Amino acid sequence: MRAAVVGHVEWLEFVPVEAVPRPGEIVHADESWEQAAGGGSVAAVQLSKLADSVDFFTALGNDEHAERARAELTARGITVHATAVDAPQRSGFTFLDDAGERTITTIGRKLHPRGHDDTLPWHELARCDCVYLCAGDADAVLQARRARVLVATARELATLRQASVELDALVSSGKDDAERYQTGQIDPEPRLVVTTSGALGGWAQPGGPYNAAPLPPDPVDAYGAGDCFAAGLSFALAAGLEGLDALEFASRCGAGAMAGPGVHAEVVPLP
Repeated sequence: MRAAVVGHVEWLEFVPVEAVPRPGEIVHADESWEQAAGGGSVAAVQLSKLADSVDFFTALGNDEHAERARAELTARGITVHATAVDAPQRSGFTFLDDAGERTITTIGRKLHPRGHDDTLPWHELARCDCVYLCAGDADAVLQARRARVLVATARELATLRQASVELDALVSSGKDDAERYQTGQIDPEPRLVVTTSGALGGWAQPGGPYNAAPLPPDPVDAYGAGDCFAAGLSFALAAGLEGLDALEFASRCGAGAMAGPGVHAEVVPLP
């Protein structure tokens, strides 16, 4: 299985705290760490646990954070294809509270790959079984459609409308206004629309409701769970799973993300 991600990188500092500070409050943390994060990085890491190979089409800035992100992702076995952008890499920090919730602040503009950038080997996507797209321009969407299975996030609705290609699946959120989707917002309509609702499971159209996977015995934090779900769904559809079987596999990937801190993914066996 060959997989790919078209998306973005954020260099984040993760800070575990008892609770997110209220306005004017000072909180103490005993530790922190930094990682290549953001939806694209998270999905690429998850797919690296599932597929035989992963190509990551992204954009990297001109600073140390960009260099460290490339090195970290490459060390994980991910092949990074990056547009060079003369700008700082998007960065930020994430509070991880005792309940496992993540609260994210990003700094700087999101850098994403552009489909007309001929320095990137877009032709390789025609050899991919699945692509998950979470950031890019309309030309990048068209390039991603070369793959056998294309899954995208509803965070990119404006770009998806402009590209006007049929998606195998669109992953939206029932909780986050920035990731909501209503029928008819893009044309053609995706073959599958999944609305996630965390521990409540979610809703698929077609298909109806589905259950969330059981959480790990000691869940750590929720960072990246949604993009791990989407990456898992991409892999499942490419592997030939359908309906509730594909959603159950994706849900286990999302739940697995909560087993470790920060950017974390689990090896999930196919049924």
